Amino acid sequence: MQRVSNVETVKYINKNVKVCGWVNNWRAHGKILFIDLRDRSGVLQIVFSTKNQSLYNSAETLRPEWVICIEGQIKERPEGMQNPKIETGKVELEAESLTILSKAKTLPFAINTDGYEINEEKRLKYRYLDIRRERVKNNLIWRQKVIHFIREFLIKEGFIEVETPILTKSTPEGARDFLVSSRLQPGKFYALPQSPQQYKQLLMVSGLEKYFQIAKCFRDEDPRADRQAEFTQLDLEMSFVEQEDILKLTENLYISLIKNLFPEKKIKEIPFPRITYKTAMKNYNTDKPDLRNDKNNPDELAFAFIVDFPMFEWKKEEKRFDAVHHPFTRPQTDDIKEIKKNPDKILAHQYDFVLNGYEIGGGSLRSYRPEVLEAVFETMGHKKQDIKKKFGHLLEAFEYGVPPHGGIAPGIDRFLAITLNEPNIREVIAFSKTGDNRDLMMDVPSEVEPAQLKELHIKITKTKK
Repeated sequence: MQRVSNVETVKYINKNVKVCGWVNNWRAHGKILFIDLRDRSGVLQIVFSTKNQSLYNSAETLRPEWVICIEGQIKERPEGMQNPKIETGKVELEAESLTILSKAKTLPFAINTDGYEINEEKRLKYRYLDIRRERVKNNLIWRQKVIHFIREFLIKEGFIEVETPILTKSTPEGARDFLVSSRLQPGKFYALPQSPQQYKQLLMVSGLEKYFQIAKCFRDEDPRADRQAEFTQLDLEMSFVEQEDILKLTENLYISLIKNLFPEKKIKEIPFPRITYKTAMKNYNTDKPDLRNDKNNPDELAFAFIVDFPMFEWKKEEKRFDAVHHPFTRPQTDDIKEIKKNPDKILAHQYDFVLNGYEIGGGSLRSYRPEVLEAVFETMGHKKQDIKKKFGHLLEAFEYGVPPHGGIAPGIDRFLAITLNEPNIREVIAFSKTGDNRDLMMDVPSEVEPAQLKELHIKITKTKK
């Protein structure tokens, strides 16, 4: 007999079905034993009676979280015994057979609460159990709905989804790279991408014009309470566009997303405000202002774009200028002499996307003229030979005809945390890490066998304390 999900059983009244799942709880009432069976779709009440004593005796041995399969007939519950709070509340299954698929130890914590009261490190250690929690499971379902909506929206807008490599080149993009050693080329390394930045620009050179990807990104940053070493972003790039084209597309996407998936949420202002960096710092003392009228109202969404960022910032410790966003951002001037002479006065075609006091994305128009890009790198202190070594592939590509282009990369994790009213992004990521990038469930990072290191020509040296 083919298995049906619990919520589907309402369509099978007076018919025999097979259901499978976890024992949520059980209770005995004289000659009748009730089991609440849980699967992904919901909970179904199972009835065992002493009319079948051997089956009843088997049911008595069941314990919470055991995995079982049951066959039997779906019946309407008697009047007064129905439960309007659940989808299957009008039916129950009269058990005719029981198969125990696996037994379970007592769980290290309760999963029938929202879980906030439980030590988070313990929840992360047993994350596969924590996901059984209704709230966490639903967060992952909402994540899938949001990503599906984004895909459909952008495909209708003429975008092409392209997967870019995970093993790439280490380049200075703002944060530290995670390095991956090469066995076949000893002493050389790949890097995990901080973003698909150069690949998406190369796709514009390729003539795709509209690209997007639900991209995994990696940054080896210092410990932060609400950051992850790996995170997910919507990455998109467009050719032959101005800044406002990108902002308008982003605005339309998120208005449509909220309207269709989160209709209970209210967007404070449409069109989303465009606020200059200078004005934001002057009026709010932050470049990610919370523009809500009532900051205690989780159903109010105050989107905004922060524009006209400085192109460069002075790094006092390093005694050099660095790009505020990243070096591929297009300055608001093509005057090479001006870029090199007055870097502290140059503005960038850079924009941040903010929501309720959080930065949820950022983007820019890109430098597509090789001489401008070289001037930016030189202003940042890179020597010509280093520029060619690190970015020669991109500069060469730009010699074969490159369109003006730009893009934006809104974060999926942060947006979900805000719209689902979660305290941090770990609650909307299936297998999240701690703030210092440890996976407590898999116990990583961890040491590897000496033979593996030898094969990679790597030697571990211990530093003196």
